Amino acid sequence: MANYEDFAYVYDTFMDQIPYEEWCQNIVNTLEKHNIKDGLVLDLCCGTGVLTRMLRDRGYDMIGADLSEDMLEVAREKEYESDEEAGEKGQILYLQQDMREFELYGTVAAVVCACDSINYLLEDNEVIRTFSLVNNYLDPGGIFIFDFNTPEKYAAIGDATIAENREDCSFIWENYYDSFSHKNEYDLTLFTECEDGLFKRAVESHVQRGYTEEEMRNYIKAAGLKLEGIEKLEDGRIVAVCKEKDKNKEKEKK
Repeated sequence: MANYEDFAYVYDTFMDQIPYEEWCQNIVNTLEKHNIKDGLVLDLCCGTGVLTRMLRDRGYDMIGADLSEDMLEVAREKEYESDEEAGEKGQILYLQQDMREFELYGTVAAVVCACDSINYLLEDNEVIRTFSLVNNYLDPGGIFIFDFNTPEKYAAIGDATIAENREDCSFIWENYYDSFSHKNEYDLTLFTECEDGLFKRAVESHVQRGYTEEEMRNYIKAAGLKLEGIEKLEDGRIVAVCKEKDKNKEKEKK
């Protein structure tokens, strides 16, 4: 699984085209539809915490979990930059955790996992295990919202080289797609400007796997979650909304 290092510090620069405000509003709309208007929410694979902070600002008590300590460092730095505002709205608890093994102190009203983070899980059992943990840590009737990329989306990118240059950083993205395994690998070469005006070069490799809607439906069922809805978006992502299942039944048995 990828562990963002150098990329973490320029991630927001190159991802400034992501419509986070729109994503946040869609998530809030879904949560409110299920009568979750406040409470504790986990942003699983929170990255630099952009969406985490937006949801915090909408009144939710946020936990952000990510495998990358560098991503979390950036998230915390951005939190420190707005200490006064954060103090008024509630601090975010950031945890360095692998989504396949994450642990919480108790249950949460909802879990969100955005920006195709689920695609970093490369094996069927890893997806089921992660979803099972989500189900375990959701309140009775809690909601899980996540998005994922399909094999078709990765195939459309195919074997390609993408480059982008900004004022103080640039990257070269070399993409390779395997239609048999549905795995998409990309080598990312970063050039970031240092204080002395020279540029630092760093290379990271990332691997993701595309999943079909049918595969995801099977994983959701195997993990004990209940699928509430699934939607394919214009950008090629699929968004799924699931609900915690059977906790109330377990209480009734006791």
